[in-house]
Amino acid sequence: MKKYSVIFRDMANNIHELGFYAIDAFIARQLAIEFNKFVREHPNSIDRISLRNKVVA
Repeated sequence: MKKYSVIFRDMANNIHELGFYAIDAFIARQLAIEFNKFVREHPNSIDRISLRNKVVA
């Protein structure tokens, strides 16, 4: 599984970020809808779903 960030905006236009481990971006979106009340009620508020890569130092 990969780590995805789901970025969405609330009604005040504030940006929020949720992190999920998922197989692909579609599953990350489904998880955001399932686990976040605002996103569940406003699924079109999702702006971006990004793959987060691990940084190796």
